[in-house]
Amino acid sequence: MKIDVYDSYAQSKQGHIMHFDVFVESGTSKDKAYAYGCVWLAEIGEDVNGLDQSKCTFCHTEQANINVQTTIKDEGYYILQMEGCPEPIV
Repeated sequence: MKIDVYDSYAQSKQGHIMHFDVFVESGTSKDKAYAYGCVWLAEIGEDVNGLDQSKCTFCHTEQANINVQTTIKDEGYYILQMEGCPEPIV
């Protein structure tokens, strides 16, 4: 499965910046990717208003690994947590 990667930045309730990527099936609209970023923020107890749509931008397309594919098929999206996130990749 080809996926589109949206590079995203949101301000946490504590005031720090969270950097994460929203992975969606290739061809998914920017609005839908942004909405998935907001869904994820709500799921982790953050304010969805912390993610400005201008801070959720298309980065590139790539081939997804099997774990990402499974999550996207089940939930519609996958979040790769990076700096400032609750479970950042190491």
